[in-house]
Amino acid sequence: MAQLIELTDRSGLDYLHGFIARARNMQPVLLEIGEDMAESTKQRFATATGPDGTAWAPNSALTLARYSANFARKKDGEFTKRSAAKLAGKKPGTGETRALSTTINYQLQGDDSVAIGSPMIYAGTFHYGAKSGEFGFGFYKTRQGSFPLPWGDIPARPFLGASDDDKANIVRLVHSYLMES
Repeated sequence: MAQLIELTDRSGLDYLHGFIARARNMQPVLLEIGEDMAESTKQRFATATGPDGTAWAPNSALTLARYSANFARKKDGEFTKRSAAKLAGKKPGTGETRALSTTINYQLQGDDSVAIGSPMIYAGTFHYGAKSGEFGFGFYKTRQGSFPLPWGDIPARPFLGASDDDKANIVRLVHSYLMES
C-alpha cells in the first residue's frame, strides 16, 4: 500500500530544493577539498611521512654526501655548526629549492572529482620509488661508458593520498556544503 506524504510547509520544500541544487553542483566543495588536500600534502614534506603516517626512508649516505658539497666548511674541512645542523636536519624531498613540495596543486576533473599532484617530472619516482637502471642508461659525453638511470635505488616515499584526518575533513566539508541553508 502506497502512502502519500504532502509537504505543506514552504520552508521544507525550499530547503529540499536547495539541497538538490547544491548536490548537482559539487564544484565549490571540490575546490575546498582540493585546497585542503594540497596543503595536507605539502605538510607531509615537513613531517617526512606518508598519508598513512609511515615515516619515509631516510636519505642515503651518498645523497647526504652529495648534498653536503653545498655547505660551508672550516679551514680544517669540518662543517660549520650551521652547516652541520642543516645537514643533520635534511629530510627527503627537501632539496635546496624545495621544488617538489612547493609545486603541489589541485585541479578539478570535470564536475565530480579533483586531482592533487605536482608537475615536477620526478614526482612519480619520489612517490613510487625506482630501481637502479629502471629508466635505462645514460652515456658520458667526455669518456667511454654508461651509467644507470637512476644511478641507485630510490625508495618509495608516498606523499599523495588521503590520511584518516583528510578523509574525516572531506566528510565534514561535504556535509557542511550539502546542509547549507
